[in-house]
Amino acid sequence: MTPHPLFSWTPAAIVFDCDGTLMDTERHWQDARDLTLRDFQLVTEDGFAERSKGLHYTECGQLMADESGRPELGGELTERLLGHFRTLVAADPQTMPGAGELVANAAKFAPLAVASNCPLDVVETCLRTAGLRQHFDHIVVPGPGIRPKPYPDVYLTAARLCGAAPTDSLAVEDSACGIEAATRAGLRTMGVGPWPGEDLAATVDIWVASLDDPNIFSWSSR
Repeated sequence: MTPHPLFSWTPAAIVFDCDGTLMDTERHWQDARDLTLRDFQLVTEDGFAERSKGLHYTECGQLMADESGRPELGGELTERLLGHFRTLVAADPQTMPGAGELVANAAKFAPLAVASNCPLDVVETCLRTAGLRQHFDHIVVPGPGIRPKPYPDVYLTAARLCGAAPTDSLAVEDSACGIEAATRAGLRTMGVGPWPGEDLAATVDIWVASLDDPNIFSWSSR
């Protein structure tokens, strides 16, 4: 099989999402959402799990409040959601298959950054626990002047800090929210995870089922 054209390209920088891309923490967000809704005895609309994937936690908390008909609880739900997530991820941090190898190999030929909607301390803790933190030059999260995904800000900032033009950089993402942010920023994008359907897959340069894909390993270890 002919290799995908992306694998003949050397990006000037690579920017990774964290949750669900580098770290197997998306399941912790889902569990945290379920626990929070249970704590408050609330029910959201069908499809909430997919709509909330990749959202900044403050937006997720408000979405939970709005969809359950209790918009005034947005702040309380956000606080409880983040508390549950911190507890869950601290108890069971795991990397996604192939993530460690890709990061270690890619760091040899390109500056690396993380662009995440998570709090900075959570990203730092996850990466240190996984033994990956030393490979990343920058970690960018929402803050003053940097809007959360799906706005492009975290990706634009990460590319700039790496000294690369967005169009010369690669984003590695697993969620529709993150992919929208990366493509709006102008980065080439590798989507990773279960097949998302033709519509979302059409917005990225390549979609792979997992970062342990042999083609990715060959490309990153050349």
